[in-house]
Amino acid sequence: MAKLGRSTMIRFLVLGVLFLAATSWAQQRPPVVEQIAKAYGLDSFGQIDAIRYTWSGEIPGLFKISHVWEWEPKTGKVSFEGTDKDGKPVKVTYLRSQLNSQPDSVKNQVEPSFVNDNYWLLFPLHAYWDTSATVTDQGMHKLPLGKGSARLVSVKYPADGGYTPGDTWDLYVGKDNRVEQFVYHRGGPKPPKLVTATWAGYKKAGPLLVSTEHHGKADGKPLTVTISNVAVRLAGSDKWINAQ
Repeated sequence: MAKLGRSTMIRFLVLGVLFLAATSWAQQRPPVVEQIAKAYGLDSFGQIDAIRYTWSGEIPGLFKISHVWEWEPKTGKVSFEGTDKDGKPVKVTYLRSQLNSQPDSVKNQVEPSFVNDNYWLLFPLHAYWDTSATVTDQGMHKLPLGKGSARLVSVKYPADGGYTPGDTWDLYVGKDNRVEQFVYHRGGPKPPKLVTATWAGYKKAGPLLVSTEHHGKADGKPLTVTISNVAVRLAGSDKWINAQ
């Protein structure tokens, strides 16, 4: 695709299917991948019955979109509010385990957008959950944006499976095991091929740590991704805990 169209960017940075089967723990993974995941709430994630958030992305002059999500990790239930490729309002609820029974608009637009947005929200956890990915600890490196340095942890997905096989996420991790910046290398031919962005605006919603502000570039164009209205509902409760 020669340009970053609106429909393309709705699902840009889409990675593999969530929660890939844990079949490859035989490969040696550096301890840092678990340390990072723990910093983002791994040990208490099982307490979370539902997560809601709004994902917003913008490249000035090209696209500006917003998706509202509510997700139940244990049941796989997803609720979405946003717009379709023509800008018409869409509101849908579905079970990810029954995706094949959904209309094409859900299978080809909503679900890929869910995967994309959820990886922005929880990638440090996905890096741990997605055991098919190869993780390497490359030691201290200069930050790609601005001054300073951080620990470079590279997460590379296999060349087959998922929406965009062969993707690599290079995480620049601080001493507190929080991601400070990342560089995304797309494995396939479609844009964006390269995304570099900050991870800032950290907030906690119950046990979950999230980065709510991302600023950088996608294939050289200014990019802003924000995650707002984050809240979690814990097991045994009907109350939402807002991120702060």
